[in-house]
Amino acid sequence: MEKKKRLYFLIVPAVCIYVAAITFVIIGSASRNPVEPRKLTKPAIGADTAELGSSAQAETTVEIIAAEDAEIAENQAEAANEKAKTETVEISLIDNASEAAVTEPASAAAAKTAKEAETISAPAGLNGMGGADVTPQPEMGIEVPELYYTVYRIKAGDMISTLAENNHITQDTLISVNNIKQSRTIQIGQYIRIPSMAGIVYTTKTAAETPESIAEKYKVSAAKVAQVNQTELGTVFDAGTTLFVPDAELDWITRQEINGDLFTRPLRRSYYISSRFSWRVNPFTGRRTFHNGIDMAAPQGTPIYAALGGTVIATGWDNVYGKYVTVAHHSGYKTLYGHMSKITVKKGAHVTTATKLGEVGSTGQSTGPHLHFTVYKNGSPINPANVWN
Repeated sequence: MEKKKRLYFLIVPAVCIYVAAITFVIIGSASRNPVEPRKLTKPAIGADTAELGSSAQAETTVEIIAAEDAEIAENQAEAANEKAKTETVEISLIDNASEAAVTEPASAAAAKTAKEAETISAPAGLNGMGGADVTPQPEMGIEVPELYYTVYRIKAGDMISTLAENNHITQDTLISVNNIKQSRTIQIGQYIRIPSMAGIVYTTKTAAETPESIAEKYKVSAAKVAQVNQTELGTVFDAGTTLFVPDAELDWITRQEINGDLFTRPLRRSYYISSRFSWRVNPFTGRRTFHNGIDMAAPQGTPIYAALGGTVIATGWDNVYGKYVTVAHHSGYKTLYGHMSKITVKKGAHVTTATKLGEVGSTGQSTGPHLHFTVYKNGSPINPANVWN
């Protein structure tokens, strides 16, 4: 009996400890893996018990997988948000009235979602467009070729017009860049510069000129003027600054002067040149002097015409030139007609190239009937042969 009591006191505590241990394990497992309550559906009438059990088990498995997927998706969303906090895109919105900067978070996924959300399929037949119509600026992406120069040596048969055409620029460009005063005076073997684009060289006259004012003068793009000269719109240039003005052209008068087509010849009938614009031995003094015009020998009474339209500013007698007429033209030009036998215009008269000024004679210091013809540019004589056609 005593032995049974001792056995009882050993077995009962052991069983209690075992039960307590099992209970602790079950409770701990339940706390770590809580099962969300699920709504059970009533099985269809006549459903097999085995099938019901299989369906319930499958439904439970699906719910567990869905919960795990939701947790993974939540973790990915949190990671994307953390990454988005460190990434910003600055968008500059500029219009004619104001300028503002907008900073917004962006990630690859967020950008894709935003783009998809903004995509709207337009109805058939509709094509809406918009945009600001503003003056192009260099910073807005105008494509302007780089300005550079190549050197070319003049060969026999070369002409300014041909060289310009072969290099896809204008005659004005070659004339201006190379500071050619007379296109007829270029020589074989002479080196010239050929720029990579059409335009002219311009030197500012005052300290108040800007890309905009220069562009307005030549009717070209101010943005291109600024970009080619590596400056900004609104820049004020110092007086005497040399710039390249893309697409600009010389004025008509300058082009005619350089190409030698500004004046017509004052004699329309047969003549020959008896003395040129050059140094010579004076037939009356025997000294070497400079002849400042061209002598055109012609029969007495040959009509003399104005070489360019203008205004008669002087007529009369001179001991050297005899009977003479002086006509003022545009751009600082004047012409003098000497040794006339007769004057047929009066001072102050407006004349054209069709106006008869007088007739060839041999008045003043003259060895025979001829016309002495002088061209002045801003008060200085120049060679008439370089400016007449």
